Amino acid sequence: MPSVLGLLEAREKKVREEVARLREEAERIQAALGAAERQLERLGQARETVTEVLAGAVAEGPGPVRAAAVMRATVPHRVEGIGAEALTTEYQRILAALATPEADGGMRAKQIALTLGAPTVPARVEGVRSRLKRLAARGWATEVEPGLFTVCKERLPVAA
Repeated sequence: MPSVLGLLEAREKKVREEVARLREEAERIQAALGAAERQLERLGQARETVTEVLAGAVAEGPGPVRAAAVMRATVPHRVEGIGAEALTTEYQRILAALATPEADGGMRAKQIALTLGAPTVPARVEGVRSRLKRLAARGWATEVEPGLFTVCKERLPVAA
């Protein structure tokens, strides 16, 4: 008949092997997750760069193909008759974050990035900050103090 200590030692050995196997699997998954996050970040930066380049190409002299490619990336000025639905989804999400009760008094770019579920790495925060600056320049948001933004509550100017 096996001893109790022998049974415990056998069980402990089995559990140690399972723990080692799970740790190896967790390390493999962690490495794959890190690689996927880096790739996602690079793709986001590439998209932002292409958008900026295309926007610059339209400002220099829009050809029919270039103008069509950038139309969705532009932020129209806020005037009567143009609602937030004229903005791209990303800009609409930023405005929605600024309109939440938590944003009363204003939000900073990092807070908005967190609200949107974006990683708070400098590249993403700066992307959000540049979008906020663009929204403020076009009348959709207000920069109450440097780096602190709210939804613009001023009356809409009449479209010309």
